[in-house]
Amino acid sequence: MADIASALGADFFGDGSLIIEGLSEPATAGPKDLALATNESYSDKLAQGNAKAAVLWPGADWQSLGLSGAIFPLRPRFLMAVLTEKLDQGQGFQSGIHHSAIVDPTAEIGPDVSIGPLAIVASGAKLGAGSVIGPQCYIGADAEIGPNAYLREQVTIAARVIIGAQFIAQPGARIGSDGFSFVTPEKSNVEAARESLGTNVATSAQAWSRIHSLGAVTIGDDVEVGANSCIDSGTIRPTEIGNGTKLDNLVHIGHNVVIGRDCLLCGQVGIAGSVKIGNNVVLGGKVGVSDNVFVGDNVVAGGSSSILTNVPAGRAVLGYPAKKMDTEIESYKALRRLPRLMRDVAALKKAISKSDTSD
Repeated sequence: MADIASALGADFFGDGSLIIEGLSEPATAGPKDLALATNESYSDKLAQGNAKAAVLWPGADWQSLGLSGAIFPLRPRFLMAVLTEKLDQGQGFQSGIHHSAIVDPTAEIGPDVSIGPLAIVASGAKLGAGSVIGPQCYIGADAEIGPNAYLREQVTIAARVIIGAQFIAQPGARIGSDGFSFVTPEKSNVEAARESLGTNVATSAQAWSRIHSLGAVTIGDDVEVGANSCIDSGTIRPTEIGNGTKLDNLVHIGHNVVIGRDCLLCGQVGIAGSVKIGNNVVLGGKVGVSDNVFVGDNVVAGGSSSILTNVPAGRAVLGYPAKKMDTEIESYKALRRLPRLMRDVAALKKAISKSDTSD
């Protein structure tokens, strides 16, 4: 335990020689587990388990909780990031290049790179030092991946995609798919509907012609892309993802989108083409962003919000269409009161009607 506390830069009390073999929730912790009791609500749970050591909230009386030792971090939840990294057993990928992997002779493979079974590395691709390419991954022609990348199984990196250092891709991520860009010889019914706000959609039937994607994707350092997420290539210029940005599972990024630094995009977020998103933006689950809008720095969008217009920096938004969060919550409250209001109106109408009859 003393070694763990030292590595974390956290204070500890009690028996520093306790051996820790894993992490556990307090109620199910065994004697060699480090129980994660990060706030006071876990005190009763500790009594249900058999932990001898725990991570505790500031000011906790570790001895009265029956523990032999305790670690007191300044921010218990942040400690989770460090602890889980140190105790992560990984996926068991083997080191080196598997005999079934196909690596083009023109590809540049850095030192200490691992390439798993049935993976393909195409011509001119570059893999940075220490990278791990999981089973059945595909790295396209002339794609570049920086050092210490970690690609889980069945990840696709298309041709000419450029990715920085410490990149992580979860299973099934697809980066560099073609953008969803199609055009008709004459004005389409979609264009007519947008121009007239739906009053005129009567146009002749036409076939759609593909606009090819020439721009690929550029991704910065320390970016993570979740399972089955898709990032489309740009049409002329690259789609861009800034340093430190994290994408959850099932996120879709359309063509020509530019996303800034340290953004957090939760599950099922969909961003249409040519959107520009600032730095430190958080989009909750199932948020949708309409094409060609701007979302400013430090914006927070609540789950299932639909962003249809520009959002200024620093604003929290919610709803469909997304508007200031406090305004939307007030609207929700008013909507819940609407049935009672209608009953009151009906009662007043009835009372007035009786009064008119009696007169």
